[in-house]
Amino acid sequence: MYMKDLKTGDSAKVVGYDKSGKAYRKRLLAMGLTPGTEFCVTRFAPMGDPVEIKLRGFSLTLRKNEADVLLIEKLNEN
Repeated sequence: MYMKDLKTGDSAKVVGYDKSGKAYRKRLLAMGLTPGTEFCVTRFAPMGDPVEIKLRGFSLTLRKNEADVLLIEKLNEN
């Protein structure tokens, strides 16, 4: 599953990274998006880019191409 499949208020967990996103992998790891990290989607911009998520006590905004590198697992249904 990818970030674009989530809605505002959904919770998810990082399970890995898309193989095509090697350029962003290190950056995402440095921002705290390690496998197993749970987060909540706070909001999407009107055109879907960027997306804001809350994890580990802080808010993080990701561009669409960065967010598409994350492979995630949805934790709840809204």
